[in-house]
Amino acid sequence: MTDWVKSGWRNKPRVQMPDYTDQAALNAVEVQLGKYPPLVFAGEARKLKRALGKAGTGEAFLLQGGDCAESFNEFSADSIRDTFKVMLQMAMVLTYGAKVPVIKVGRMAGQFAKPRSADTETLNGVELPSYRGDIVNGFDFTPEARIPDPARMLQAYTQAAASLNLVRAFSHGGYADVHQVHAWTLGFTDQDEAEKYRDLANRISDTLDFMQAAGVNQDTAHTLQSVDFYTSHEALLLEYEEALCRIDSTTGLPVAGSGHMLWIGDRTRQPDGAHVEFLRGVQNPIGLKCGPTITTGHLKVLMNKLNPKNEPGRLTLIARFGAGQVGDHLPRLIKAVEEEGANVVWSCDPMHGNTIKSSSGYKTRPFDSVLREVHEFFAVHNAEGTVPGGVHFEMTGKDVTECTGGVRAVTDEDLSDRYHTACDPRLNASQALELAFLVAEELGNRRTKSVQAAAV
Repeated sequence: MTDWVKSGWRNKPRVQMPDYTDQAALNAVEVQLGKYPPLVFAGEARKLKRALGKAGTGEAFLLQGGDCAESFNEFSADSIRDTFKVMLQMAMVLTYGAKVPVIKVGRMAGQFAKPRSADTETLNGVELPSYRGDIVNGFDFTPEARIPDPARMLQAYTQAAASLNLVRAFSHGGYADVHQVHAWTLGFTDQDEAEKYRDLANRISDTLDFMQAAGVNQDTAHTLQSVDFYTSHEALLLEYEEALCRIDSTTGLPVAGSGHMLWIGDRTRQPDGAHVEFLRGVQNPIGLKCGPTITTGHLKVLMNKLNPKNEPGRLTLIARFGAGQVGDHLPRLIKAVEEEGANVVWSCDPMHGNTIKSSSGYKTRPFDSVLREVHEFFAVHNAEGTVPGGVHFEMTGKDVTECTGGVRAVTDEDLSDRYHTACDPRLNASQALELAFLVAEELGNRRTKSVQAAAV
């Protein structure tokens, strides 16, 4: 791509990014980050892109999940382990339902910046700049904390490096052993509230028992003990992204070294904007959030800009409309993709369109609304004859009370018990795993219909 340079975004309109007051301090941080090693490597990004290419054709399925916004204060090995653990459980259930490999992509090791609906927020009559994530400014509601501080990028890099180190150890050090993962899942279905999922869990047990009897076990199959686990985040803070951009020594092409997969948010997808300009030039797989306001014309322009070679696995379209609105918007976007002949992965984000303010005053997401949007996403793809390639959740391995509903029946009154998120409400471990069982049912039903249609 001869017309692209990694700093070219600086000449484009920028939104949702901080205005740093100390330019010298910002320059020093960018120089320092530019000397640091990349957090991920080009070969890993290429491998993920190949896998996502299969998700686009139904030969794999994408599971993307993790924190709304990673926190400096909440960072710990336990929190990383717990989220990783739940994603492994979800992936096992989805694999059984879909009968295809599940691509595991965490919202972690880089998800530090958040777009906001307003530049300022007011509390008790005091107006201050909005909190934009720990990589930008502080959560405390004080004038000092809300000043954008470029040094926070260095702390974010350090935390991301530590997170990746731990995730790689978990992925290949035996923690991901398939039998252990299923034992955790059986613990969930042993609860009386989760009885309806017990049959599927038992069928997975029977499959593992058969594999053991047939001689396929940990000693003979390395794949039963390790997994490929990738990282992703919204590429919002472009100074950070540019500083970690590197040239792949194998291909000579630029790669974003901050994460395996980056996405453009629904608020930053302007075709002539800074975020699109930067991401069109890196070789990583790219996600594009598609909300109700995206036009078919803009989508076509964005697909051509972000994936001019129409490369399979390069572009994932992440639909986020809200329960009850999927049928109003997804069919027209599917039609636009088909008119362009574009290779895309369709993924469902049922979180961001279903945020409400509860009667107790907390921002929450009803589990039933999340589930309804997932059902609608699959129903539209079944009607259109297209492939639902993945799901995208904000979730945590912690036992938080941020989203209402689920088998544990979190109520509005329960939200104050363990409401820990710095930004948006997340599914807790139980809700996330329950959702995986429900998505697995959708995938299983879709597969059954496909087999029956092929037999006719």
